[in-house]
Amino acid sequence: MRIDVFTLFPEWFDWLRRPRHLTNAAESHDLEIRCFSFRDTTPLSQGQVDDAPFGGGPGMVIRVDVMAAALEAVYGVAAETVRDERRVIVLTPRGRPFDDAITREYAGLDEIVLLCGRYEGFDERIHRELASEELSLGPFVLAGGETAAMAVIDALARRLPGALGNAESLARESFSAEGGGELEHPHFTRPAEFRGWEVPSVLRSGNHAEIERWRAAESRKPRSS
Repeated sequence: MRIDVFTLFPEWFDWLRRPRHLTNAAESHDLEIRCFSFRDTTPLSQGQVDDAPFGGGPGMVIRVDVMAAALEAVYGVAAETVRDERRVIVLTPRGRPFDDAITREYAGLDEIVLLCGRYEGFDERIHRELASEELSLGPFVLAGGETAAMAVIDALARRLPGALGNAESLARESFSAEGGGELEHPHFTRPAEFRGWEVPSVLRSGNHAEIERWRAAESRKPRSS
């Protein structure tokens, strides 16, 4: 699997190649993360990538010609045809909400492209003419798409074969289909008692049927507080 990230800050992603599940995925599933700065290929002078919005208003907007030039430099085809061969995803608050189902979907692809905006975001023609879809990390605004891109990469990489030391972890975690889409149950480990805070007795009982019933019940409880 190959993940290409277009960003003004490719160096921010250097650390993302170091966590264990990412290195495992790289070794077992040929996961490759490539990062490209659209400032490096801008057709404008002095590294310019943005401009003032038509109609006025605060902030700056990343230009469509700049994004097109970056895509064409990497893939060697017209920018509007890049999405014909791979998923091109704009990270934006207005996109479809990122969830476990999307993680599974993306993990089954051979190649995805993540476009990280800055300032007031991308020219609308990037969304309409160059991207396949829009994806949102949540109903809030970040300074740019980089943090969202890292979350997407982290979430889907751990779903690749060989990424985790115990593949069963994927089947017994929050939001998994095997778990009925519920949150995962609470976990406890040694010591059994600490400062008067005790591990539930059922987990120390050795009665596996009772333990499973307790875990199922706890998974259904709300975690609002």
